[in-house]
Amino acid sequence: MRIIFMGTPQFAVASLEALIEAGIEVAAVVTTPDKPAGRGQKIQQSAVKQFAESKGLPVLQPEKLRDPVFLETMRGYNAQLFVIVAFRMLPEEVWKMPPMGAINLHASILPQYRGAAPINWAIINGETITGTTVFFINREIDKGNIISFRKEEITPQDTAGTLHDRLMKTGAIHLTEAVKEIASGNFNNIPQEKINVEEQLKTAPKIYKDMCKIDWTNNIADLHNFIRGLSPYPCAWMHMPVKDTDMMVKVFEAEPIYDSDVPAAGTINSDRKTYLRIAAKNGWINIRNLQLEGKKRMGIAEFLRGL
Repeated sequence: MRIIFMGTPQFAVASLEALIEAGIEVAAVVTTPDKPAGRGQKIQQSAVKQFAESKGLPVLQPEKLRDPVFLETMRGYNAQLFVIVAFRMLPEEVWKMPPMGAINLHASILPQYRGAAPINWAIINGETITGTTVFFINREIDKGNIISFRKEEITPQDTAGTLHDRLMKTGAIHLTEAVKEIASGNFNNIPQEKINVEEQLKTAPKIYKDMCKIDWTNNIADLHNFIRGLSPYPCAWMHMPVKDTDMMVKVFEAEPIYDSDVPAAGTINSDRKTYLRIAAKNGWINIRNLQLEGKKRMGIAEFLRGL
């Protein structure tokens, strides 16, 4: 089995590494172009590029996936299968190129949570089970035929960060198994419309900053899920009066405290030393870890000492 791998972030690196360790021939790696990032706007390479170059693999970084030179280079590798993890949408000229098709690893049990942010939305919505799906790419986003899926429990303590790291590892093993199944010719190819889903389908659209603002009129269970589902990125945030200035504060960690007798939603309660909690619909959200704009992330005691 000769493949071309496509991916960009650290999540994809684990899969690329697992494929290499399994002895699958990676002819080339496709990732995003280098671009400026951070405050200094220094040119940065993707995590996948850095890893691929450390393994001596050819790296392609097309600006446009329909570029004729890029397409001709891809054909020259004579790959039987394209393997995609956390990459952008592929045009038909690309995913139709290899004789065995193009497969993708998605961080949910499809057809649930199609979209760009399945890990975040699963936690935000209070799910207790998620997983990974390997499927064939077609014209519609996340709607191709399914090869296999693996389930993963979501614990009450999970954040988007902890679940991401776990699915990154288990997904890499899952993807490698699927590639081996395709190579053997013994694999599933199940249309998603034939999969019985007992509950309503939920989507996982891209999350923007304005969607991450905390609404204290919600109940504390939903708020707790909202905060951990956005932690550590893109992160739930609120405005708070700090030193007579209304400042934006990111909330990374919190816990719900049920209380039937609470003041108006958004009321702040603190001993100014060890705790800071905010009233919501049916109790308090006890803030444990946060970040004031322009400052480092810190625990609540350290935060309060600085005020």
